[in-house]
Amino acid sequence: MINIAFRSGTFFTRLGLVVVVVFALQGCAAWDKFFSSDKEERSPAELMSDGMDNFNSGYYESATEAFQELKDKYPYSPYAIKAEILIADALFRRALYDQAFEAYTEFERLHPKNPEIPYVIYQKGMCHFEQVTAIDRDQSHTLLAKEEFERLLKKSPSSEYALMARGKIRECYIFLASYELYVARFYYKKKDYRAAMGRYQYVLENYPDLGQYEEAVEYLGRCKQKLEAQADKGSG
Repeated sequence: MINIAFRSGTFFTRLGLVVVVVFALQGCAAWDKFFSSDKEERSPAELMSDGMDNFNSGYYESATEAFQELKDKYPYSPYAIKAEILIADALFRRALYDQAFEAYTEFERLHPKNPEIPYVIYQKGMCHFEQVTAIDRDQSHTLLAKEEFERLLKKSPSSEYALMARGKIRECYIFLASYELYVARFYYKKKDYRAAMGRYQYVLENYPDLGQYEEAVEYLGRCKQKLEAQADKGSG
């Protein structure tokens, strides 16, 4: 038993000597590689490149991780500000519109003079615009989108995003007017002509003519006729 233990000890002693000799021959690089972490520290440029590769390939979650690591580890890097916008963009591409809106808002708060602000405001509008659904649903996102696009026109009327914002404002008006017409038709079918007349009047007074005026004028007249007929019937 003693002999076996001695031989085993001798074997491990020799194995240890071999390992030491190997490391000694290969130098400190092998030693560092043996004990260091598998994940090497990446530079800001490498993180940005990795994030952009993932972003352009549609791997937005992986892109967000790279951009966030860049932002956290190198907050004073020239790449850090760009990473903040790209994080918001990646969230937008993933249809996480509320989170993207918050990220764009935070960027605007921290960097109000940044040349990318017109783009950021436009994207904030798009975060709401992308959540606009059918005309028979609540139009709160339409109103919020219109507000952001209008704010962009006031703040940066000559920016490249101003033209796109004007187009989106027109679409918002179409949605809002269509919603009012939908509600007006609902009241008209229920023979609530006074409520319907109020909705048609609202369309004429608050929205530019985008194709809805003809219907609004026609049914406004019909509502008045119906109400007059009801009044005459009641007095008779």
